[in-house]
Amino acid sequence: MNILHVSAECYPVAKVGGLGDVAGALPKYQKKQGHAAMLVMPMYKTSFLDKYEWDVVHKGQASLGDYSFNFTVIREKTEVLGFDLYQVDINGLLDRPKVYGYEDDPQRFIAFQTAVATWLQSWQTPPDIVHCHDYHTGLLPFFFKYGYGFRKLEKVPTVLTVHNAEYQGWLDWSHSNWLPAYDEWKSGLLEWNKTINPLASAIKNAWAVTTVSPSYLIELRYQSNGLEALFEYEKGKCSGILNGIDAELWNPETDILIDSHYNLKSVTTGKQDNKKAVAANFGLSPDRPLFTFIGRLVGEKAADLLPDSLAAFLREQDGKVNVLVLGSGEPEVEAGLQGLKGYFPNSYDFYKGYSEKLSHQLYAGADFLLMPSRVEPCGLNQMYALRYGTVPLVRRVGGLKDTITDIGDNGNGLCFDQASVSDILMTLNRALDLYQQPKKMEALRKKMMQIDHSWEKTVSAYINLYNTLHTKK
Repeated sequence: MNILHVSAECYPVAKVGGLGDVAGALPKYQKKQGHAAMLVMPMYKTSFLDKYEWDVVHKGQASLGDYSFNFTVIREKTEVLGFDLYQVDINGLLDRPKVYGYEDDPQRFIAFQTAVATWLQSWQTPPDIVHCHDYHTGLLPFFFKYGYGFRKLEKVPTVLTVHNAEYQGWLDWSHSNWLPAYDEWKSGLLEWNKTINPLASAIKNAWAVTTVSPSYLIELRYQSNGLEALFEYEKGKCSGILNGIDAELWNPETDILIDSHYNLKSVTTGKQDNKKAVAANFGLSPDRPLFTFIGRLVGEKAADLLPDSLAAFLREQDGKVNVLVLGSGEPEVEAGLQGLKGYFPNSYDFYKGYSEKLSHQLYAGADFLLMPSRVEPCGLNQMYALRYGTVPLVRRVGGLKDTITDIGDNGNGLCFDQASVSDILMTLNRALDLYQQPKKMEALRKKMMQIDHSWEKTVSAYINLYNTLHTKK
């Protein structure tokens, strides 16, 4: 089967969150199962771009309102990612260092999608499936069906995967001229709540919609930032498919980013060696339990609760624990976490920003990973933690609910119900009690490391879905 993924992110080319990890792994594992899986993304100014060689496969022209632009599609020559990677270069719009965060992001992603559709229209045989990821690619199903310039793509099945419904790409109707010419009688299929809504449009127009966990699909019907009624209405074509993780990349036996490799038999000594390395880098004691948070410091992740929760915990334990936070996001949260360094200099640190290497080192060296999320469509961090024998401390929401069960129910982590300082504190203290039972801790680590969250099952579920769409053509 010929599968083209379209995404704004792809690890290791350009990654902001879990979308990048998924986009970098799903086509690779589909290719391993014998399918012709490919991915196209915007061409940002990245070190990856300079590191590898590229072929020009297409040059074209398209419009963004009154602005005509030239675009070039390039392909990485060696399949270094395990699949064909294409990038769309639009001079002045896409060739920037950041993925998101520019005032003209709406124009950038509309131009990208217009270029992708224009390129596909030139293919002699279109793909069997075009798989769109999040709102940045959400207009493509509408373009294929109702765009005047894309008649060849009208019968190409499209799948939308919702990685995070909080972000929808809202656009005022005054900017509708940015879209390529389309059948205006169908303009209602672009709209939700009196704006052009690319995510809503994709849900309406895609042949099938998936979410990145079964529980998240259920939650979207009553909490999806204004799209609740739409998810309820379209539930017949929606399914929840739990993400996997790249078990080759995330493997404590072979991970080139960690200090000491370990396996099931050597997990206790291996984790202690990695903890020593992390502790040495941050001036902490390796003899204490190490708690960590890794992620975006935003309300969805309940990061606003971290400064008060961690301050209370560190004050209570008074030098008996270590806490390390890795992340960036809302300035007030960053400031609160930075401020704790002055109060707890020997037991706490905060690394502002993101470091792929440090994240791997923390999964390998930490004893516990805290995830108090208000919204967690799937969550990959808890799966990475399991793989490295690090106990997840999670709120029962979305994919966390689907992957982590409390040890009180013979499970694989510690769970709580409310995104609150009191629930977080209670769970941190439960974790400390667990840490003080070394045999129980070691048995849990070994149990966690044997859980299989690799991509094979997920890939099979997607291929089954694609096959059902082909029967409807």
